[in-house]
Amino acid sequence: MSFLEFEKPIAELEGKIKELRHLSDNGEMDISEEVSKLQGRAEQLLLETYSALTPWQKTQVARHLDRPHFTHYINGLIDDFTPLAGDRVYGDDRAIQAGIGRFKGRSIMVIGHEKGIGTDGRIKHNFGMAHPEGYRKASRLLQMADRFGLPVLTLVDTQGAYPGVGAEQRGQAEAIAKAIQVGLDVRVPIVTVIVGEGGSGGAVALAVGNKVLMLEHSIYSVISPEGCAAILWRSGDKAKEAADALKLTAQDLYKLRVIDAIISEPTGGAQRHPHETVKRVGYAVATAFVEIDALGPDADFRALRRKKFLEMGKYGLA
Repeated sequence: MSFLEFEKPIAELEGKIKELRHLSDNGEMDISEEVSKLQGRAEQLLLETYSALTPWQKTQVARHLDRPHFTHYINGLIDDFTPLAGDRVYGDDRAIQAGIGRFKGRSIMVIGHEKGIGTDGRIKHNFGMAHPEGYRKASRLLQMADRFGLPVLTLVDTQGAYPGVGAEQRGQAEAIAKAIQVGLDVRVPIVTVIVGEGGSGGAVALAVGNKVLMLEHSIYSVISPEGCAAILWRSGDKAKEAADALKLTAQDLYKLRVIDAIISEPTGGAQRHPHETVKRVGYAVATAFVEIDALGPDADFRALRRKKFLEMGKYGLA
């Protein structure tokens, strides 16, 4: 796997461990005790590093290419998944994937960003940056879920909506606003998980949930640190300072009551143990649906969702 800049000491230790294991496998010497000591040091260093990440380091982790993608969550959590495509207006956008399937026996609609795996995959899915047709597809499927009484699960992972000229010409802002409106208007419950980046309106369009969960090292903000730095300081070099100011970490957002729960990641981040991360997300989503079920069949999920989001801006005001 690839290592981030702040992981260099860990990478060096793990490199030494790999070399020693290679020598041991060749039968040249018995160095199992030395390998065990180095392994312990590496695990301790990994634990210490990830328990004290700065907002900027969390941003780097959230963007790691090896973190689980929408496809991984579908394969690991959803049975009998049937993909649905197209906005019935212009075309299909591959940055937003969606479909109907079963989650622990419950029929649900799943909608989420897909950044793509590998160079070809990232180009195919436009790095998770959706065009207007992606958000119109999301609106269409939210309305379909409402019509058939299907609970909705959304998985958010985007640095933001695609800012290209064509997207603006086709009504990017209106499409995002419409998706948010529809998300607030449907009567079925919505559970949202921010699994990587949650950037700007491109993320909010899929994040209007009754329960909003975040992976421990994900980020969620009105703008990327680089975009914020470019506006405030006119320099991308200030991205670290912007990340601190934006309060974009799961821990900050939980304190501000923007999200409802934090899903812990395996030591070293989701990118080190993707299968375990998928399991943890599945458990958290199942718990969220149990809490929703406990509200009873007469619960007004639309009113509860609207109340939840209207109260966010009141927090801290006296």
